[in-house]
Amino acid sequence: RGLMSSPPYRIALYSHDTKGLGHMRRNLLLAQVLSESPLSVTVLLIAGAREAGMFAMPPGVDCVTLPAYHKNSGADYGPRSLGVSRPELTTLRSRIISSTLESFEPDLFIVDYAPRGTFDELVPALEEVTRNHTRCVFGLRDVMFDPAVIRAEWSAIENRDALERFYEQVWVYGDKSVYDAVQEYGLPSVLADKIRYTGYLDPTQRIDLHGRNGSVLMESLALPRGRLVLCLVGGGQDGAALAGAFSRTELPPGTNGIILTGPFMPPKHRERLRSEVAMHPRMRLLEFVPEPTQLLCNADRVIAQGGYNTLCEVLSFEKRALIVPRVNARREQIIRVERLSQLGMVDMLHPDQLTPSALHAWLSADLPAPSVRDRIDFESSARIHRLLEGLQTPHRNPEEPAAAAGETGDR
Repeated sequence: RGLMSSPPYRIALYSHDTKGLGHMRRNLLLAQVLSESPLSVTVLLIAGAREAGMFAMPPGVDCVTLPAYHKNSGADYGPRSLGVSRPELTTLRSRIISSTLESFEPDLFIVDYAPRGTFDELVPALEEVTRNHTRCVFGLRDVMFDPAVIRAEWSAIENRDALERFYEQVWVYGDKSVYDAVQEYGLPSVLADKIRYTGYLDPTQRIDLHGRNGSVLMESLALPRGRLVLCLVGGGQDGAALAGAFSRTELPPGTNGIILTGPFMPPKHRERLRSEVAMHPRMRLLEFVPEPTQLLCNADRVIAQGGYNTLCEVLSFEKRALIVPRVNARREQIIRVERLSQLGMVDMLHPDQLTPSALHAWLSADLPAPSVRDRIDFESSARIHRLLEGLQTPHRNPEEPAAAAGETGDR
């Protein structure tokens, strides 16, 4: 196919998905944005876990799911289900990715988070698609890890080589005024020149796939009339402490609560929560819903962890939120939440201070909803469409300098 192929323009996305739902949900939203381009576009998501199939696919979008990795608490990886060694799983996934791209023949390949893929599984495919003149873009959420960690990872010869050799642009799904990746990570000019800030991805676009107000879902919960507080813990694998504190919180009079545990919360923690929630007539527990924005539409307040997707949802719907970020070795969440808290967009509670009484005090306070959209960039759809149009131009040699970072996406 190559550059001069007839419509539709084919885009492949790679999402490694070793743990949780965050990467696949971000890439599904990106796929929807791409599919709604004025161009004729079709999108294939290569997802690293079968849970991608739980979400609605926009028109013109489909997915291939890879046999999954499992990441344990010691940061070691292995097969989640298959009885094979980790190297065997990597080889299997790599061959599936390569054969999928060979058959699909994308015009554009967008890679999420890992420039060489998990355990370098993408390298053979990247070498092949670039030989076939497929354009390649590397995508990043607004904040990765601690800047020192990213500087070390991106300065590693193999990662730097991949970023310079395979990718024409680096799309940052965030607002430079909130977090400037070039400055924070001290990127060399060869990478800084490739950065394009798209603005935050806008989850309000997802609600049209499921029904705008989620009335059927809300009616099924049979809650009394009143205000609604939503407790979100992402995929749930490390959300038991927050969900547990919320389940034991005395809600203000006339207030209902919903806990969304996520599919990865350990069963023992979920069953304990069920027992606690059963004692509260105004509280409900859900394990998974395909689109949390249906609940967010109806929420008055949100208590949540600080992942990228959750913060995008909270901010895009302009909900008053108390965020309890993870503060483990990967400091992504606390960095993001501290920046947004300093801007007055969210309230932050350190997990060391997490108690039912602290949650009750916040819920009882008279706090206005934040004004977000006039201060934080959510114009990612229009900007991504313009970037996509720019990639229709004749393919440049990767050795030639890219356009300056300020030409597209800076505010």
